[in-house]
Amino acid sequence: QVQLVESGGGLVQAGDSLTLSCEASGIAFETYTMGWFRQAPGKEREFVAAISWSGGSKYYADIAKGRFTISRENTKNTVTLEMNNLKPADTAVYYCGADQDGEIPHSPYRYDYWGQGTQVTVSS
Repeated sequence: QVQLVESGGGLVQAGDSLTLSCEASGIAFETYTMGWFRQAPGKEREFVAAISWSGGSKYYADIAKGRFTISRENTKNTVTLEMNNLKPADTAVYYCGADQDGEIPHSPYRYDYWGQGTQVTVSS
């Protein structure tokens, strides 16, 4: 049974930092591209960041560049999203996804598995 479990969300103030984690089980984690997406109420799921199976390639949406950092630890089956200088516009449910082919890491339709999400709320 495949499980992706996100943690680390919460309520913070603008300018604060948060680190999200996603732990995977039931998959050969080291062979998957891992991504973070977010979805705000009434909006489509939006790409945030992704990292290749080896960690050698990282991809960021414009909204994440310079503020967010994605990393992974294959020995622990975890992928992490460090978020700095958070803004109210970052408020959303953040989802972790696993993509086996990794050819289009910014497309949510390419992902094979998803977690349940973790809420991030940034107050002004």
